[in-house]
Amino acid sequence: MVSVAQSGVRWDGAVNAWHIVGSVYRMGRREWLTEVGWQQMYDDGVRTVIDLRTLREQQPRDTDPQVSPEVTSRFEIVHCPTEDPDSEEFTELFGPYLKDPAHYADYLRIFPDKLAAVFQAIAAAPGGVVIHCAAGRDRSGIIAVMLQNLAGVDDEEIVRGYQQGMRGINERHRNHPAPHAHDGFLEDEALERMLASRTASLLEFVGHLDTAAFLADNSLSVEQVAALRAKLAAPAVPVQPKPAARRRRTLRN
Repeated sequence: MVSVAQSGVRWDGAVNAWHIVGSVYRMGRREWLTEVGWQQMYDDGVRTVIDLRTLREQQPRDTDPQVSPEVTSRFEIVHCPTEDPDSEEFTELFGPYLKDPAHYADYLRIFPDKLAAVFQAIAAAPGGVVIHCAAGRDRSGIIAVMLQNLAGVDDEEIVRGYQQGMRGINERHRNHPAPHAHDGFLEDEALERMLASRTASLLEFVGHLDTAAFLADNSLSVEQVAALRAKLAAPAVPVQPKPAARRRRTLRN
């Protein structure tokens, strides 16, 4: 198995942003990025942003930074919702949203076509790719786990990546309360208990996961899988904090 530690990225305004593997990253909602953050993401080789949210989730918030259309126009933004929130089975099993790796196997079973479309989009994407959902935890998390599985990343690093996502959004909720009552900030002891439970569920899911078989069973061609593997093998641009003077410069065309 390959050991590839996920590392945090410092794009101004980004929440729960991590390098997954190859030239693929994950984060929370893209509307949190500032103009400087979009430029930093561009500097790090990202050219495609894949949004896993449903249309009803894509509304701006009053606290979002102002970003001009010229800044985002250099990126291909692809909408690939991973779920149908109106599905009765979805609501019965998960409640208002996916929030536990114990449900990942059912999620794959209920929405295979939607999840396969995300991998098709990654395979077809120019440049580096960022996948994002709302919190940057479970929807982007299940895609990250499947990408790592396809790339041969070992279980320890898969667990590390999931825990980073949980810790990252929990830290966000310390000073920025969640926009709903289902996912508030957890103090250390409660967070560690939840991490232990969800880590056990994650390892059970990973133990039965075969991403390559899933892709083959859901109509990804040999060429698409090869393109996806190439994306996962591509070296990421080294992510380093930008000097203050560079962060303030005018965005390039």
